[in-house]
Amino acid sequence: MSDILRREGIYFWYYFSVQFSLIFPYLIGGILLGSLISVFGKQRIHGLFTALQKRKLGVLGVIPAALLGVLSPLCMYGTIPIAASFSEKGMRDDWLAAFMMSSILLNPQLIFYSAALGPAVLIIRIALSCLTGIAAGIGVRIFCLGRGKSFFDFSRFGACSNRDIDPNPFLRLLKNIYRNVKATVPYFLAGLALTALFQRYVPEDAVVWLFGNNRAFGVLMAATIGVPLYVCGGGTVPLLQDWLYRGMSPGAAAAFMITGPATKITNLGALKIVLGAGGFGLYLAYNMFFALFAGMTVNLIL
Repeated sequence: MSDILRREGIYFWYYFSVQFSLIFPYLIGGILLGSLISVFGKQRIHGLFTALQKRKLGVLGVIPAALLGVLSPLCMYGTIPIAASFSEKGMRDDWLAAFMMSSILLNPQLIFYSAALGPAVLIIRIALSCLTGIAAGIGVRIFCLGRGKSFFDFSRFGACSNRDIDPNPFLRLLKNIYRNVKATVPYFLAGLALTALFQRYVPEDAVVWLFGNNRAFGVLMAATIGVPLYVCGGGTVPLLQDWLYRGMSPGAAAAFMITGPATKITNLGALKIVLGAGGFGLYLAYNMFFALFAGMTVNLIL
């Protein structure tokens, strides 16, 4: 028995260490980039979004709003107070929807992580995050603003304190990096461990069957499994990298990258407060539908 455990431990460590060496540089680079933008660029990004109000862009405003959402380094509990302040200043709900939706799916730190998946998947992730935000903004404009209704209710969400307040910029950056490491690394290591177990005990044929052979079924499975499995972007990158290597279709990966962050439990908890029961149900249905549509479209194109 001890020989079996020792052998399996060696296999586990081998798979774990290989994945670690491949992805750890992206983790470090992502943490540094995210902290730099959070400390020194966050106010500039939010200032650009506020400046959109002065431009008569109409529905086209959802495009820059979605792009700025991708660049925003805040988590959802940090984004909602910002969105609430934008709303108080008269920001349109469709632009806010585009900003918040794309911010949920992607941020500068996760962009850097996702480079480990290869340039094609990285481009797909960035493009779909923006498109999901744009489509959400257009949907809110048509179905809510067109009927004179407000989609968001920020009154029930409490204020969120800004933790980047140290007067020394260098110390402010170090503290932000520490919070990033503390919040990300445990999930990253858990993701590596799960990937190592997957590589050791799940046959390659199973991955191909689930996510590769039948493209429509693979997209559906990836979209569905993204709901319970996604906890942190850094933790799922090793899994996606392994699945893509084993035969996962790009469309299935795209579907996972939409439903995963969109249904992450912390994001859902924050969104439930500001959307209400009806809006929350629409949000879930929209993300599942868009993930399936985007995944199958990506497979058709590629």
